[in-house]
Amino acid sequence: MIPLAIDPQHVTIAIAGNGALALRRLRALRGAGAAPLVFAPAASPELAAEAGEALRMGVPDAAAMARLNILYIVDLAPAEATALASAARAQRVLVNVEDVPAFCDFHSVAEVRRGDLLLTVSTNGAAPGLAGTIRRRLEACFPAIWAERVREVASLRQGWRAEGVAMPEAARRIEAIAQERCWLNCSPPN
Repeated sequence: MIPLAIDPQHVTIAIAGNGALALRRLRALRGAGAAPLVFAPAASPELAAEAGEALRMGVPDAAAMARLNILYIVDLAPAEATALASAARAQRVLVNVEDVPAFCDFHSVAEVRRGDLLLTVSTNGAAPGLAGTIRRRLEACFPAIWAERVREVASLRQGWRAEGVAMPEAARRIEAIAQERCWLNCSPPN
């Protein structure tokens, strides 16, 4: 697998699914700044309410598929998910069929977001429960204050760039700040 961080403003993302898993994926994508389309053959009331104007009844047809870059397929019957994944790939759309690694062009990562800080964990789809366990540990080691820390360092870096400070020196200064303030002291549990 190749780790990437994709700016959702530059791609068209969709979800195909009906219920709780589709709703969970919708919330995660929106939390990451995406505004995905939601295709649902039989949307649950909660999914329909939360998707709002993004909801499209049914699955993407060829014309809709041609406009997509990424498609998440969740909680659809295996035959329907397989056919939809094949149709998406034929149009060069990246596909993730939840919990079916053979039909995944990419895997979703376990993530911790603290403002602009994004920490991710992946087991390449082999052990998602372990990725979740590690994510919970990262949440404890990187509490909400990290959003402010990232903003502070970004501001300092911007000032240093304006002063002509070279990247290696800026990196040294950032490391010194993190060490002096003990930002990375997170002791493992017993």
